Amino acid sequence: MPTEVSDKPISRIAVIGVGQVGGAVAYALTLGSVAREILLVDVDIRGRDGQVRDLSDAAYSSKRNTRVREATYQEASQCDIVVITAGSKFPLGETSMQHLYHNIAVVRNVLEAMKPFRSDTILLLVSNPVDVVTSLARELSGLPSSQVLGSGTFLDSVRLRGLLADKIGVAGPSIDVYVLGVHGDNQVVGWSLATIGGVPIHTSLPRSAIDRAELEKECKQRSQDIIEAKGTMPFGIGSAVSSICASILFDKRNVRAVSHYQPDYGCCLSMPVILGRKGIVGTIKMPLSSGEETAIADSANTLRATISRIRESTG
Repeated sequence: MPTEVSDKPISRIAVIGVGQVGGAVAYALTLGSVAREILLVDVDIRGRDGQVRDLSDAAYSSKRNTRVREATYQEASQCDIVVITAGSKFPLGETSMQHLYHNIAVVRNVLEAMKPFRSDTILLLVSNPVDVVTSLARELSGLPSSQVLGSGTFLDSVRLRGLLADKIGVAGPSIDVYVLGVHGDNQVVGWSLATIGGVPIHTSLPRSAIDRAELEKECKQRSQDIIEAKGTMPFGIGSAVSSICASILFDKRNVRAVSHYQPDYGCCLSMPVILGRKGIVGTIKMPLSSGEETAIADSANTLRATISRIRESTG
């Protein structure tokens, strides 16, 4: 009896940089059977090959026949999605400015090594500072803005919902609140549009029931606490990246707060978008409060100034 042959193209996701963060991303993608092939790329050949073997063992128990293999930069650039995690780890003793310039150089070299990209490739940046590298990757990759995005504040949004759910005794999926703007100390919570069970939070929950400032602080501080304890936070971001990739490859049309180009600000920062097979297939206009809008604009101005200084210093 002849074997049925499918003409459907094999879905492929490349992960560039497969240390702790990249390995966790690949692991989450493998267990979730998000793509038929996971391609791993790293300058550390021995470490990359070790990850391939380890993840291949995990792939045997995945829902689909996911294949994990090593690849070149050129092969990676022809995948459906390219996830760049290179430089995600924050070495102890390295200053924020040293880390920024180091990661910019790493991402720039990675992008140059992969060009030209397949015309419909989606580029997902995880390396920090995510809004800076996403903004520069958009300029350097040659891909349309709708196909270049960063993990941004998606994980922070999920985390905040979890923290709030624990405080008020409501299931996390029933809460809708977004962390927006420039990822990090200046990120902004869109409390004015937050809902619980579809009901505005200012109606469904007395203001005294939660300390919003404390929740925001805890949401930001958790990342720093994890990094100080173990150098990186691979599991949370791995799960978040897998979710973003699934939204894209399966054309789910989920709304996610991810970093992407904002024409009004001239840089990339996180606002809600609709994710589908072509990347960002739509945007969601959020009528935020004037205070929230101002805070996002201020952080965007600071980000744009940082990007300008990087351009001047790196040529």
